[in-house]
Amino acid sequence: MDDEDVLNFVAITSCDPQKAAQYLGLTDNNLEQAIQLYFDSPNLEFGVTSAAPQASTHTSSTAHNPIEIDSDEDMSDAGIDTQGNTPPTHHGTVEDDAAMARRLQEEMYGGGPETDVRAPMQRTTETLVGPGANWGPQDSEADIDALVQEQMARRRLPGRPGIFNQRTTQTSVWDSAGADSSARRRELATATGGASESSNKSNMLAELYRPPFELMFQQSWDKARDEGKEQEKWIIVNIQDPAIFDCQILNRDIWKNNDIKLTVRENFIFMQYAKDDPRGQQYINYYFHARDSQDAYPHIAIVDPRTGEQVKVWSGPPVPNPVEFHAQLHEFLDRYSLKANAKNPVATRKPERKKVDVDRMTEEEMLEMALQNSLDNNKGPKDDDPDALTKVTSAGGKGKAKAEEETVEATESATNGSVDSPFAQISTSNPHTEPAPGDAKVVARIQFRGPSGRPIVRRFNLADPVRRLYEWIKAENPWEGKQGEDFDLVCMGKNLLESLDSTIGEARLGGASVMVEFI
Repeated sequence: MDDEDVLNFVAITSCDPQKAAQYLGLTDNNLEQAIQLYFDSPNLEFGVTSAAPQASTHTSSTAHNPIEIDSDEDMSDAGIDTQGNTPPTHHGTVEDDAAMARRLQEEMYGGGPETDVRAPMQRTTETLVGPGANWGPQDSEADIDALVQEQMARRRLPGRPGIFNQRTTQTSVWDSAGADSSARRRELATATGGASESSNKSNMLAELYRPPFELMFQQSWDKARDEGKEQEKWIIVNIQDPAIFDCQILNRDIWKNNDIKLTVRENFIFMQYAKDDPRGQQYINYYFHARDSQDAYPHIAIVDPRTGEQVKVWSGPPVPNPVEFHAQLHEFLDRYSLKANAKNPVATRKPERKKVDVDRMTEEEMLEMALQNSLDNNKGPKDDDPDALTKVTSAGGKGKAKAEEETVEATESATNGSVDSPFAQISTSNPHTEPAPGDAKVVARIQFRGPSGRPIVRRFNLADPVRRLYEWIKAENPWEGKQGEDFDLVCMGKNLLESLDSTIGEARLGGASVMVEFI
């Protein structure tokens, strides 16, 4: 027997070495099992006494009780043969290992009336529950599948929880500002993985940047859609990257604003996920196409629970201030409705980007385009706002405000007996006479690039209105086969139709290149 095991046993149990050796002997020198056996049954009666006490006893009594050595036959009868070997089975006074084990088992589990027998453990039946479980009482408020998914998601969440990466906790604690402060502190510690308990400042920061647990809908995406259809509420989703501070600003300023919280509670079902949260992957895969771009965070979107259509998006910085965001929410609610008889705005087709003909661009235009592309390349993609397309009219791709202005102008023109557009009002019988070459401060040379690709240069006075460019092309169209067709004049990406009454000098067209695009 290893003396080190005996010493360790004594150090842990504080029993005497002799008893430690006996327990180790019962467990075949397994220290852990011996210690466990000792704590379960510290008062075991051992049938085998040690040799040392026997020797001392006999020594002390030799004066009155001399030792008698039995004959070989007596030793054989006692269970030991003449060669000193113990037979496999014997019934002597010395207790073998098997007998001791049976006795100990009887004492621990099935002893007589004098032993303290522990009652048998009650039989139980348990059921393993996995994803997709749909059993349980139909009227129960608990969603078994949602609870399972939440437990699995908690185990798969990447990264350690902290002040800026808090985990979802019970909503009941956060519903009321007058809730038990100790309970709120405990839940905050759970959400931050204990980080909020390191100091009072950490606790204050954790509370300041705490996600809006009291607003969050904690069940699955399908449950959220069902809830939205039943209560006629929109679904508003916030996807965050904890490493981007703009997302933390949302938790600090937007979702804690009382007016915004009241609006969200009354009209929306709110869901918030980190970008790596498995519970939000269904939404991210279907709707959040720019999820790999840091410039697309924070991401907020409104989804129609009936059709699953994404109808409004806020993507990327800058984060709107609370007053502005609250106004945008109410503007959305004024324009959209979940009532069965309501007619919501319909998004028009996203305007296609015009193909740029590099061969027809001037050096200045190419330089400007290269500079713009360089600026755009430093920014990642963002998700487009579908609601912005509902404000674009199909005619000309002008904004809603611009379309309303033109509607008013058209109404006024109709009152005066004319409904012609600004382009139609330009004269077609006013040919242009070029001024003599002169001072560049008075005369400007303008290069026109049409469909043929060959540039045409004409001189104009800087004091002439931009309208003269249109009048010249309408009266003397130099491009064969294009006579009588409508056209646009574009310079540096700007449609000159918006500057008809400005002078050529004011429009900075001196020495410029103007694109003639026939419609």
